[in-house]
Amino acid sequence: MSSILTNTSAMIALQNLKSINGNLAKTQEQISTGKTISSAKDNSAIWAISKVMESDVNSFKGISDSLALGESTVAVARQASETVTDLLTQMKSKIVAAQQDNVDRGKINDDVAALRDQITSVVGAAQFNGLNLVDGSTASASILASLDRDAAGNVTASSITVSAQSLEIGGYVANDIFSGSSVGASGNGDAVAFALDAGGGNEQIEIAENGTAFAAGDQVGLNIGGQSVSYTVTAEDAAATTTADIVSVALKSKIDALGIDGLTVDYDSGTPGTLNFTNAGTVDLAVSGQFTNAGSGGLGALSTIDVSTAGNASTSLGAIETLIDTAISAAAAFGSAQGRIETQSDYISKLSDALKSGIGTLVDADMEEASARLQALQVQQQLGIQSLSIANQAPQSILSLFR
Repeated sequence: MSSILTNTSAMIALQNLKSINGNLAKTQEQISTGKTISSAKDNSAIWAISKVMESDVNSFKGISDSLALGESTVAVARQASETVTDLLTQMKSKIVAAQQDNVDRGKINDDVAALRDQITSVVGAAQFNGLNLVDGSTASASILASLDRDAAGNVTASSITVSAQSLEIGGYVANDIFSGSSVGASGNGDAVAFALDAGGGNEQIEIAENGTAFAAGDQVGLNIGGQSVSYTVTAEDAAATTTADIVSVALKSKIDALGIDGLTVDYDSGTPGTLNFTNAGTVDLAVSGQFTNAGSGGLGALSTIDVSTAGNASTSLGAIETLIDTAISAAAAFGSAQGRIETQSDYISKLSDALKSGIGTLVDADMEEASARLQALQVQQQLGIQSLSIANQAPQSILSLFR
């Protein structure tokens, strides 16, 4: 049956052409984006998986930065430990030379003191981005190493903990010399901490020898409103009967020199070592104090190394061996930690590459296949257009029936 109202052949040809055009558009999109799944409508499940994996890859970039920062920090500490080991070895040779009777022990002792000062300098400078792992100011460092995702999709961070090694000659001591109502230990050697409110805030601290006499090299420091002052006890100070007063007066003078607006520090001569703080300014001031004991660090015994006499030289020979072992152990510990961080960094790099490859397998288009499909669809499109044209011309044959 032929009809001029319903052209079934044309409708079939049109539907086939629409299907071909749809497949052609999809193939062209794959070629232009390089992906078989570029949005959730293409395949919602695979798209969701790929996006989660992409977020993990981006996170691993941050982890790589964290590992690089941690590796640099540990590398600085390791280099400092190795340098200290070399300096202690040099010091040992000086001490060995001082064992003889026909040497100038005074000059050798000066060389030993110079090496000790150099060790102090090395330890103090061994910081990276403000973190020092050898000066006793911190117990450990935590380095972000990975993000772990379980089957339920929960993510937890894992870290590599690097233990600090004490190579300082003087160590921080909390609540050792400060006393008074404002004293409160707060870690890292902070022995006193309080706030001076603006407009008349008043507090008092007392510096006293609380059972442990000051020694040459001990250091007392105060931080007021972000500005720091300190005083190092000399041998002459330590021998005096009023060491706390000497330290207090010296600190008062240095605080006055800071010129902090509205701050007044009074020395109370009636109570040894007492300083009264008054803040008449317009800004609140935080005050904290710190005491460094010259002989309490990991290399604290260095402060007693002396070869000026035969007896001291003999004693120092035994002490230097222990100090060298301490430095060697620190260097070895940091070397091991650095190796672990390097291994983890290499693993994270390879893991990121593997994840990227996996994402590509899920969503990337096979360009060879897409190219072949494109050419086939273009041919099908041309044939479809031709078929539709033929189907549209069929009703014209009905005209011959009416001639």
